[in-house]
Amino acid sequence: MADDGEMPGISDSSTDGWTATACPYCGVGCGLLAKPSADGLTAKIKGDRDHPANFGRLCSKGAALGETLSLDDRLLHPTIDGRLADWDTALDLVAGKFSAAIAEYGPDSVALYVSGQILTEDYYAANKLMKGFIGSANIDTNSRLCMASSVAGHKRAFGSDTVPGTYEDLECADLVVLVGSNLAWCHPVLFQRLRAAREQRGIKVVVIDPRSTATCEIADLHLAIAPGADVALFNGLLAHLAQAGRLDEEYVAAHTSGLADALAAARGLDFAGIVAATGLTAGDIADFYELFAAHERVVSVYSQGVNQSSAGTDKVNAIINCHLATGRIGRPGMGPFSVTGQPNAMGGREVGGLANMLAAHMELADPDHRRIVQTFWGSPAIAAKPGLKAVELFEAVGQGRIKALWIMATNPAASLPDADCVRRAIESCPFVVVSDVTGDTDTAILADVLLPATAWGEKDGTVTNSERRISRQRAFLPAPGEARADWWQIAEVAKRLGWVDAFGWRHVSEVFAEYAALTGAENGGRRDLDISAHAAISTSAYDALAPFMWPQPSGAPTADTRFFSSGGFFTADRRARVVATPYRAPRSAVSREFPLVLNTGRLRDQWHTMTRTAKAPRLMTHAAEPALEVHPRDCDRYGLADGGLALVRSVTGEAVLRVILSDGQRQGEVFAPIHWTDQQASRARIDALVASHTDPVSGQPEAKFTPVTVTPLATHWHAFAVTLTPPPRLQDFRYGAKARTASGWRVELADDAPLDDLESFARRLLATDDGRLVDLLAYHDQAAGQHRYAAMSGARLVGLLFVSPAPLAVPRAWAAEQLGREVAPADRLRLLAGRPGDEVRDKGAIVCACLEVGRNEILDAIRAGCATATAVGEASRAGTNCGSCRAEIGRLIDAARIQKAG
Repeated sequence: MADDGEMPGISDSSTDGWTATACPYCGVGCGLLAKPSADGLTAKIKGDRDHPANFGRLCSKGAALGETLSLDDRLLHPTIDGRLADWDTALDLVAGKFSAAIAEYGPDSVALYVSGQILTEDYYAANKLMKGFIGSANIDTNSRLCMASSVAGHKRAFGSDTVPGTYEDLECADLVVLVGSNLAWCHPVLFQRLRAAREQRGIKVVVIDPRSTATCEIADLHLAIAPGADVALFNGLLAHLAQAGRLDEEYVAAHTSGLADALAAARGLDFAGIVAATGLTAGDIADFYELFAAHERVVSVYSQGVNQSSAGTDKVNAIINCHLATGRIGRPGMGPFSVTGQPNAMGGREVGGLANMLAAHMELADPDHRRIVQTFWGSPAIAAKPGLKAVELFEAVGQGRIKALWIMATNPAASLPDADCVRRAIESCPFVVVSDVTGDTDTAILADVLLPATAWGEKDGTVTNSERRISRQRAFLPAPGEARADWWQIAEVAKRLGWVDAFGWRHVSEVFAEYAALTGAENGGRRDLDISAHAAISTSAYDALAPFMWPQPSGAPTADTRFFSSGGFFTADRRARVVATPYRAPRSAVSREFPLVLNTGRLRDQWHTMTRTAKAPRLMTHAAEPALEVHPRDCDRYGLADGGLALVRSVTGEAVLRVILSDGQRQGEVFAPIHWTDQQASRARIDALVASHTDPVSGQPEAKFTPVTVTPLATHWHAFAVTLTPPPRLQDFRYGAKARTASGWRVELADDAPLDDLESFARRLLATDDGRLVDLLAYHDQAAGQHRYAAMSGARLVGLLFVSPAPLAVPRAWAAEQLGREVAPADRLRLLAGRPGDEVRDKGAIVCACLEVGRNEILDAIRAGCATATAVGEASRAGTNCGSCRAEIGRLIDAARIQKAG
């Protein structure tokens, strides 16, 4: 939010009354400054100029954080079977159910499923309880869905889950290759840093992505690769580098092994085979290979498009192979770089949050590591084998092998593949605990016990970002109701299970100090992760802890570091492994029944399942409905209409989505966002369509390649409404979606059954926020099937409803702005017309969420002569904060230019 005339997201950190904390969204790990309002329901937010991850920059989501703090949907008290309970009763029940299951069925009959949204201290406590005291490794995390393939690839290559480089490398490089990463939308602040460096230094950028995304705005070369073909492309690159004499023979001989086998696998496809597998032109592939060969300082940034694959680990290693073989690793501007999706995916990995890891980057499979951890913890048992990975875990729940399940800060009934099956599995589990900030999620409604957790703004602890930088997430609000920290909940259950001393922490700083001490246990440089410099940290020093990058062993000076420029890998022989990665296609294949490939991903202004971002009206303005992006030729082929509704089906499920025409899609492929759940839409849980195919090494699901069929949805009517009150149950309609506005809600509905009583429907939908009766103004065009209603409470507009046989063209932003206003009698008919008068400018659909600049305002700037995104920004302010909308502004400029030329 703007403060004293400053741009959103930019401020100094020296102002009194501000709390320095960290953003709870992506893995960039931006530093923020927060100052709560007097009532604690909103806060001013600005970027921390002193934080080395963002230097004051923020994205649209981070800038809007202060608008997401309301308590209207918060879980404030423990509940048992839907009834209020006190903490002691709830915790006693949890401990009793876990204890009984363990006694009767053994330690592997219980499980925890946690999240990259919890803090490192929470993760550490949960991992310690499960692996060190209960004695089972059945604890996994939703980070399995986004970063497990990177972890597995790092460990195969380096012997450890080590990110070699730093964010600064993106600015030092001469070539940055973005693979399966829409950096502009998913890691916007990193994108800003890269774009600024490109403008200053002329850095070359290659984007490898099936879709033409906002990131392509800065691309010198976009390779619209066939989904799943990354291994073929990078195998070909490795072979090309060898043939062109561009390998670093000295580095390879001194610090690696396995190159010969990797090259043999890489040469399994000839150049023609690579062209066929990738769907790219021979010229584009050759251009990419020569760019990589010609620039020594190369950074390859990769994310979900690489990881979320049945060959995800091989994709990671195919990329790493090219850096190891050329020695382009660990030096400024060089290296493979995995950017994480969640704020604390890295912190979770560090403390063993994955089912196949131990805390402090130690290995479950290593008896010596198990000894070190068990001795340090003084625990009665230590898990001796890997636990169930996320998909396997919920399969075991469905099979009845898990008797007690504890889910923390995540929503697997919406976010796991084959989500309908996961929901049924959770329903069937004998005992389910959910710790969350809200009881209104697809998962929380299935719980036997709900435990209220502290949310961002109330949490206190640490997170680690994608460059290994640990930052404090500090509380600037009191915990509401009876909400408690996740680590405290774990510790209280552990105490009730009999382990009082081992979980006797009094302050979160003591959890951090214990974890820091463990990282140094019998280390001496043998393991990458060591922050033992903080093993004796006091509470006051913890409160003041500045961001730092690990490793930071005891006695060592604080410094930002890179790994592996001179070898020193963490394998037994200290050599990296160049891993053979034969190309294999995705597990599923298109067919006559399912002829299209569904790709899934994130939107610019939304986060995960929207429990936070959907509370900020301005974040709902850019994309207020669940949509399906379709290539124009596929729209023609399958009878789809731009703006119409489509039924999307796969082997495992179905969804109903709004169609968006997009020439950025490859023909034969469609894209849908992951964010919508049953709380925001009637049938849009996109992971219900995704099969549970996983990578055999990492266990990560294949979320980027799902064969589907798409058909037009036959409907009898469509409706758009703005209303002060939340809409009726969306699942009662064939299609329904809702989004918050500044003063109420906007609602989209459609159904294949006729509306028999329109007036009753209108009165039910347009009720006032205090339940008073409304005066209903109506307009009907029976021949056209058009019906319009304006609901008035005195002179105040409390709702508008438009019903039509086809999708409606009512300007949504204008309609939402009318809600709650006093309207003179002479102006009420204009409301029924569904458009502003000539003297009122409709800003149009919001393009710039940071500054709430609409499409029509941008078009006005273009018509006035603005020919670049920078010029449009100067005229309208659009794109001048996080810059994520600049690509869309560019497309509007191009469209206007083409229209003028025509």
